[in-house]
Amino acid sequence: MRAHYFQHVPFEGLGSIEPWLLSNGYELTSTRFFESADLPDPAAVDFLVVMGGPMSVNDEDKFSWLVLEKQFIREIITAGKPVLGICLGAQLIANAMGAKVFPNPVKEIGWFPIQAVASGNGSVFNFPPSAIVFHWHGETFDLPPGAIQLAKSAGCENQAFQLGKRVIGLQFHLETTPHLAREIVSHCRDELVPAGYVQTAEEILTESPGRYKAINDLMSSILYFVQRADG
Repeated sequence: MRAHYFQHVPFEGLGSIEPWLLSNGYELTSTRFFESADLPDPAAVDFLVVMGGPMSVNDEDKFSWLVLEKQFIREIITAGKPVLGICLGAQLIANAMGAKVFPNPVKEIGWFPIQAVASGNGSVFNFPPSAIVFHWHGETFDLPPGAIQLAKSAGCENQAFQLGKRVIGLQFHLETTPHLAREIVSHCRDELVPAGYVQTAEEILTESPGRYKAINDLMSSILYFVQRADG
């Protein structure tokens, strides 16, 4: 099995997703768009992970590879293969499947709670009623046609969605490790402008090891769900 991931900037890597994929028998390959826009043969990809990044899905004039990336995502989804998108990755899935992406009324940066949205649908992933997770985003999205909302927060209505049985988009970062948190704070510190849903660098970086373990465990549950779902 081959898992391929799209990485948009050097400091937003797979985090806890990488050991999960490797321990579950996947060969791991990548497209690092900050180096090259070379894409694999979609037929050779069994699992696609789309990571975050500071750019917008609407920046096609600045990053021409966004057009090819969205086309590739759409092709993998249409083929019924598992796809997981994180932050920008979730926005790319939404946009690739026909939804708009636009600025959220507020930025969400730091550790804030999300709430599960009950769907009554037994074939969707169930989040815990509430969970504190790591956020770093300024944009949001409409749900693509046919998608089911999975989670929301006080600062952002659409925090997670599922499309079909094998596609999940997360506005937040469950893959974050202490190393990744330090990296994004280091590279994006200028975004830490005091606001209602923006924490300080100190608040972000002094979170407990148990918090990281909780979000990484939740990420593992989502990966298992997407992998095992019937095609």
